[in-house]
Amino acid sequence: MISGLYEGQDGDSRLALRVDVDGPRPTGRVSGDLFTVAGATISYAGSFVVHAPDVRDGLIHGRGDFTFDVPDRDVRVELADGAGSAVVAGRAYPVVFASPYFRSVLLEQDSVVGSVPFASYRTGTLPGPAASPDRELTVAAAYAEAGVELRVAGPEVIPVEGSGADLAWDDAELHHAMTRHFGAFGDAPAWRVWLLVAGKHVGGYRGIMFDYDDAHQRQGSAVFYDAIKGDTPESRRAQLRTYVHELGHAFNLLHSWEKNLAGPPQPLGPEGGFGDLSWMNYAWNYRPGGEPAYWAAFPFQFTDAELVHLRHGFYRDVAMGANAFGRGAAEIDPFERPVEDHSGLRLELRAKESFELGEPVVVELKLSCAGEPVTTHGHLHPDTEFTQVSITRPDGSTVLYRPMMRHCVDGSTDVRLDAGNPAMYRSAYVGHGRDGHYFQQPGEYQVRARYIAADGSRIVSPACPVRVRLPVSRADHEVAELMLGEQQGKLFSLLGSDAPELRAGNLALDELINRHGGHPLAVYARLVKGLNAEREFKELTPGGLRVRPPDPKQGIEHLGQVVRAGGIDNITLNLAMRRLARAEARQGDLVRANAVMDAMVAMFQAKGVNPIVMGQIRRQAELTKSALSAEAP
Repeated sequence: MISGLYEGQDGDSRLALRVDVDGPRPTGRVSGDLFTVAGATISYAGSFVVHAPDVRDGLIHGRGDFTFDVPDRDVRVELADGAGSAVVAGRAYPVVFASPYFRSVLLEQDSVVGSVPFASYRTGTLPGPAASPDRELTVAAAYAEAGVELRVAGPEVIPVEGSGADLAWDDAELHHAMTRHFGAFGDAPAWRVWLLVAGKHVGGYRGIMFDYDDAHQRQGSAVFYDAIKGDTPESRRAQLRTYVHELGHAFNLLHSWEKNLAGPPQPLGPEGGFGDLSWMNYAWNYRPGGEPAYWAAFPFQFTDAELVHLRHGFYRDVAMGANAFGRGAAEIDPFERPVEDHSGLRLELRAKESFELGEPVVVELKLSCAGEPVTTHGHLHPDTEFTQVSITRPDGSTVLYRPMMRHCVDGSTDVRLDAGNPAMYRSAYVGHGRDGHYFQQPGEYQVRARYIAADGSRIVSPACPVRVRLPVSRADHEVAELMLGEQQGKLFSLLGSDAPELRAGNLALDELINRHGGHPLAVYARLVKGLNAEREFKELTPGGLRVRPPDPKQGIEHLGQVVRAGGIDNITLNLAMRRLARAEARQGDLVRANAVMDAMVAMFQAKGVNPIVMGQIRRQAELTKSALSAEAP
C-alpha cells in the first residue's frame, strides 16, 4: 500500500503530498499543499488536486486543478518503499512517507464541571447495516476512518466560580469563552479546533459550531451534555454522532441538504440531501423512513463526497481559521418559486415600510397552511438554516444571509397547521451576519426566504421590499455611524455581550444613548444593553467559570424605556416585555412583574392582533407569571 501523506522540499518550496489510491475507501486522487519557506517562517502558497490520475506500478500521473496559475498542470509522482519523487508545477520534490493520515488536527476539548465528555460507542451494540463492521468508535477513531488524525490535547475540567448559576449558555458567552480560554485560538489558519462540553444551551440545542463572526472562522464548537446525556446504547450512539457532526462543521462540511448553498455549489445527495447516510445529516430528518431508517442503514462514516473534501479539499477550504464556512459570501441567484407547489404551505415575509440607515433590519416570517392541514417542523428561524434568506441589493447583486451563529437543531419539533393554528411566526434580525452588515447603503432591497419543509419541499416566499432611507439630519448621520460598526452588528446579533473584544461596540451604543437618547434608533441600543444587563454572563477564566450575576436594575431602566418608546417589531417587543418582567421579579417585585405581563396582553390586544395569536400571547403571559412565581424566593 502506498497511500498516505508524503512530505518533501525543493529549495524554498515545501510540499505536503496526499496519495489516496489504495487502502481503506480510496478516493482515487492525489492532492497537495505548497508552502514557501523563508528563514524561520513558512507561508501557504497554494493547493492542487488530481481527480483521476493514471496509476501504474507506483507511478501516478495526471493533470491537476490548481488554486494558482501554473504553466504546467501535469503532476507526476513515483513512489517505492516509502519514498520517491513528485513533479508539481514544474518543480521536482524528493518525498518521504510521513503518516498514514492525510491530515492531522489538534483537538482541545474542555468540559464544564458536571458535564461528562463522551468516551466511546460499540457500533454493533444496536442493530445496523450488515455490511458495517462492529467496532469501538471514539470521536478520534471516527475521523481516523476518514483519514484524518485528531490529536486530542489533555482535557481540562473547568470549575464553576460562584453559586446559583443555571449553566445555560448563550451564543455570546460561547464565543467569548473560545476567544479567552482556547489555548490555540488565533487569527490565522491552523489545524486546531476547540470543543467545549457544556451543560445546556438556552435554545435547548444538542450542539453548535459557533465560530462564524470574523475572518478566521470554524475554530470553535460546543456540545451540550444535558441534551444528550445518558448511559443507554441509544444515548451513547447519539452522543458520538453529535460530537462528530459538530466537528465536521469545523472542517467546513455543511449539512447534507445545504451543500448547494456552498461557494461553489456542490450537488445534493438523494432526497435533496436528506437521504444522505452521513454524520452531517440529521437522523430525525432522514428520508425515507426517519430516525429508525437512518440508524438501520447508517455505516458510521462520511459520504464519498465528504471524504474527498476532508482528504483533498484545498487547504484554505478545510483548515480551521481559513476560508469562511461554506467558502464565504459567494453571490447567489435569488430564490425562485417552484414551477409547481403542492406542499400545502405558504411562506410570507413582512417588514416595515422603510428603515433608517443603520437601523437593524428585522423581518417577520409567516408560514401558513394553504388549504388542508399540514404537519411540518417548527424550525422557521433562519439561524437554524432550514430557512434561508436571500438579499438583493440596490446594485442588483444578491447575497445569502448567513447567521453569525448557526444552531444545529438535531431534533424534530412537529407543528400541525390547521384551522385552529393556521400559521406560525418568527422574527429574524437579518441586518448583520457572519459577512458583516447587509444593508449598509440607502436604496431599495428585495428580500426572499426559502423554507425547507419536513418532506423536503422548498417553499419560497414572494419578494419583500426593504427600503433604507437616506439620513436627513446631522443627528441621523451620526447615529448611522454609531450603529453600523462591525462590533455593534455583532452585539445586535448576540443581543448584547460582556466580551472585552466587543468593548468598542458597547461604548458606541453608550454614546448613542447619551448623545442621541431621543433619536428613534436609540431604542435598539437600549434593547441590547437591557437584555444583556438582565441576564447573567458566563466567562471562562484561568481559575474556572466565573458568572456575572444579572443586573435587574439596569435591565429595568433600559427595557422599560424600550417598551415605552415602541418602534420595534411585535415579536421583539414580546421578548423585551417578558425579560422586563423577569427583571422586576429578580428585584423582588412579583406584583410589578405580573403587571408587565398584563400590560403586554393589553398592548397586543390594542394593536388588533388576530384572535388565534392573541390566545397564544395570553397563554404565554400566564406561563411566564407561573414560572416567575415558582422562581421567587
